Amino acid sequence: MFTQWFGEAQTKEKTYPDAMALATVSDSGMPDVRIVLLKKFDSMGFVFFTNYQGKKARDLEFNPKASLCFYWKSLEKQIRISGQVEKVTEVESDDYFESRPHLSKVGAWASKQSEKMVGEHDLEKRLAEYTLKFHFGKVPRPPHWGGYRLTPTRFEFWEERPSRIHRRRQFLWTGDGKWICEKIYP
Repeated sequence: MFTQWFGEAQTKEKTYPDAMALATVSDSGMPDVRIVLLKKFDSMGFVFFTNYQGKKARDLEFNPKASLCFYWKSLEKQIRISGQVEKVTEVESDDYFESRPHLSKVGAWASKQSEKMVGEHDLEKRLAEYTLKFHFGKVPRPPHWGGYRLTPTRFEFWEERPSRIHRRRQFLWTGDGKWICEKIYP
């Protein structure tokens, strides 16, 4: 069902059909949500990439559970997914990093994600430094950068209907290789 809806979104959603809200919880119990891009999905789960030293990575280190939310206004559909999160393999991170544009690779080295900048032009200075460093040749993947995979234990598919009588279907993983499907009230 996800594959079908995501396919529809890729053809009908004007920008970023792969954008998803990622919700994590910090070590103080505070939830945090931000938009990340889905880079891969398969029977093992949903993959996104980030800086392993940033806020979301610290949250996932503390609590390796998260939720994703896709909302496609043009389709009037939403999918919420919850589950366990773990780092992808080094090979998966290397393969995706290699596919990125040169400046995105340099940016992965330059950004101290989620850290406070002291000066207004700190990022530009670091970008210039790493652009010079990696001007020629291959840009290696930084050791502090890679992917995560959310393995789902719950899906909710929501479809907008007139008069707020929306359609909601929930799928729960039983742990023994089966999904339970339930219709739930809007």
